[in-house]
Amino acid sequence: MQEEVENRTVNLAISTTKLTARGILRIALKGLAYIRRKSQESAMKKPIGKQTIQELISQNQGVTNIDIAQTDLKGFEKYARKYGVDYAITKDKSVLPPKYLVFFKARDTDAMTAAFNAYSAEILTRNKRPSVLKTLHKLMDAVRDIPAKVATREKQREQSR
Repeated sequence: MQEEVENRTVNLAISTTKLTARGILRIALKGLAYIRRKSQESAMKKPIGKQTIQELISQNQGVTNIDIAQTDLKGFEKYARKYGVDYAITKDKSVLPPKYLVFFKARDTDAMTAAFNAYSAEILTRNKRPSVLKTLHKLMDAVRDIPAKVATREKQREQSR
């Protein structure tokens, strides 16, 4: 085991001594080419889904906004991701209570209306469902109103000698 470690260190020392200026220059050029390629790939990718307003505006496709209640932003985001809508949410603090604005690309209007329709349908079905807590409290009251059984047990002890 010790000999293998020594051989590896010697090989490393020998391989580094074989480096020439041409080899170092070639490695540096390959590194720069790799960095350029990665930066071009990242520049070509457009952000998808939730973004900042600057990223949304920089796509030069026009931006539209809609007011939304603060109560269920996560529920809306679920449907926006499902329908592939690029959007940005901002908080308008100038109004009391604060208002939330959803900005989205103008090209996504059909997808946005589909997302809003699905979102509003889910909210309506949620409001129509009976509350589980209310039914539970009604059942608890009904159980309380049932007359309790009178449980009397008489214990008798006999002593016999």
